[in-house]
Amino acid sequence: MSRVKFRTLDDVDLSNKKVLVRVDFNSPIDSTGKILDDSRIKAHAVTLKKLVDMKAAVVVVTHQGRPGDPDFTTLEEHASKLSNILGINVKFVNDVIGPTAINEIKNLRSGEVLMLDNLRLVSEELLEAEPETQAKTHLVRKLSPHFNFFIFDAFATAHRSQPSIVGFPVVLPSLIGELMKVELEALEKSLNSNEPPRLYVLGGAKVRDTLKIIEYLTKRRVAERILTSGLVGLTFHVAKGGRAGKKLLKFLEEKGLTTLIPTARKLILAGAPIDTPYDVKVLKEDGSVAEEPINVADGIPVDIGSYTILMYSELIKDASVVVMRGPAGYVEDPRFRTGTEELLKAALSSSAFVVIGGGHLGAFVKEPLRKNVHISTGGGALLIAMSGEPLPALTALEISTKKFFGGEL
Repeated sequence: MSRVKFRTLDDVDLSNKKVLVRVDFNSPIDSTGKILDDSRIKAHAVTLKKLVDMKAAVVVVTHQGRPGDPDFTTLEEHASKLSNILGINVKFVNDVIGPTAINEIKNLRSGEVLMLDNLRLVSEELLEAEPETQAKTHLVRKLSPHFNFFIFDAFATAHRSQPSIVGFPVVLPSLIGELMKVELEALEKSLNSNEPPRLYVLGGAKVRDTLKIIEYLTKRRVAERILTSGLVGLTFHVAKGGRAGKKLLKFLEEKGLTTLIPTARKLILAGAPIDTPYDVKVLKEDGSVAEEPINVADGIPVDIGSYTILMYSELIKDASVVVMRGPAGYVEDPRFRTGTEELLKAALSSSAFVVIGGGHLGAFVKEPLRKNVHISTGGGALLIAMSGEPLPALTALEISTKKFFGGEL
């Protein structure tokens, strides 16, 4: 986490100022280009509505998919969705840095919102480099002269070092938006809380990344307990010396996870407070599903079992801070969502401060049940920040804060 206090929308008078806002509207879409989930657009609307109320002239930039992928599309529907959410007409231009886009930016009035087309139509946006290098790209040099401020609100992209993320802060005074502010506050509280017991519930399939998180948590002694599930839990079960059937070991080998077992074992020896599943649901060769103790499980593990759910839930209910990342099972199949749903239920019904990672896990919670729950929009960014690695976006914002505002408040 940065030691520099970033400027927010409340620190600067933005009335009659032209602002460039980097958001992350990257959304799941179907084969016709229709947006299936507009939750990210709604999340950023808080920042954009505030800017409109402040009478700023707002230009929104974001990406959607990658060139060559099915979800790489124009952003016309995104602009239409945003219009409905904000209750105003959001202008759209199917251009990014060409004459049409520049002309629309010049003519934009205070209180109006303009969305440029997909940033990844500009090939530079796919390249990663240091902030000073990205500040010299055509994207940054073409757009930056037309703005008074750059506002970064896209926490989900903060682990990228692309021009629209790290280039603009070098040449424009930069602020963080409302969503970014909430994300950073939640991340800081989850990592720096001095209120034990602090519990991390780590599952999913990103074992290598999760090992880095656990290494960081162990070194900083941030977590009293780390409850593992999914492929993470299976890897640690074997690393602890737990008995495993041939099918489970073969499954880990096919997933390329056996090479990570020595790393997991070192973390255990270093004092990582790891809990692993007691029982699992397995998918049998004949297609049937059974619940078995993990040490004798005979089949492909697809979810945690009922006793693990019970024990983990009891620990979660007594925690003061709960950070959850990754599902407990193969949630793409509705039959194997019970573990994930029950652990989330335990966290949401507790009195703990709860941070829920993006991706699969975040999709299970549409609305927080109470104020002390934060659903992060950034899966990859959250993982990297939790592992102790610096986020390029924060590095660039530090540069901007020191350059244009003189460092800390």
